[in-house]
Amino acid sequence: MEQILRPIYQERASHPDTLGVILVSKRDDAMNVTDTFDYVLLIIVKEGEQPIFTKHYMYGNSKMVMHIVTEKRLRKWLFIGSNRRLVDWIFFGKALFDRNEFLYKLRSELQEFPFYGRKIKTGIQYSKLIRRYLEGKEFFERGDYLDAYNHVVDSLHHLGRLAVIDSGLYPEVTVWSQVKKIDPAIYKLYEELVMSNESLEKRLELLFLASEFLINSRTHDGAQHILEVMLTQEIWTIQDLHSHDELSYYSTDLEVFMEHLIDKDYIIVEPVIAKNESVFHRQYRIDKAFVESEYGL
Repeated sequence: MEQILRPIYQERASHPDTLGVILVSKRDDAMNVTDTFDYVLLIIVKEGEQPIFTKHYMYGNSKMVMHIVTEKRLRKWLFIGSNRRLVDWIFFGKALFDRNEFLYKLRSELQEFPFYGRKIKTGIQYSKLIRRYLEGKEFFERGDYLDAYNHVVDSLHHLGRLAVIDSGLYPEVTVWSQVKKIDPAIYKLYEELVMSNESLEKRLELLFLASEFLINSRTHDGAQHILEVMLTQEIWTIQDLHSHDELSYYSTDLEVFMEHLIDKDYIIVEPVIAKNESVFHRQYRIDKAFVESEYGL
């Protein structure tokens, strides 16, 4: 198949913006990794008119997909963990073109999983965990148990991914097989939720209690990245935070995360008078004394 696809990817490889080309073949033990396609051609470019450009091809009975992805979008996916197949493609795909060892360095980066990378990934997963937990608890308190169940499952996935990241590994598509080895306690919670003979209400009640404890125990690690960013200036508006290159990865979970850190005394709200003197802008700063005692920053 490489011979058949060569004219397609060689045209792209000749462009100076192309950083690497990877060919991924469908495996019998992981058919969904390629989104049901027989082959995936992943082309990574420095810049592009669109962050993602996709084309579908067929050859005989085989179907193929080509994704052209900018480096910025690739890194966003890797930070957020929203495209777990991508990690499999990078690790197990065949490198057909590698400009200046871009793919080699990227694989090494993922394998070594530098400490800074762990901090931002931990923060992003932790912020998602908080949102899913709070929304699930709201559904539970209203008696909407099936909606609450969906949110609890998601929150456990984020807990599982946090455990994997904390161990120095990268969460794979089969994250629960990793969690079973790395953190059996979280895996046991997942089993109890989906397999217990207790009523759904009782299972959820127990899971919310356990989740609350786990969320609180992980605040120290989950908050480290955002606190280090916020220490770079004295005062922040919410727009400042959303506009920051790294904090933009938190997306819609950022404000829920901020409120959580305010509740936990990591961040202080500073009221600033608006045009109407009875209304105040909310601005934010780190409680430096508290953070220094927690982290020694």
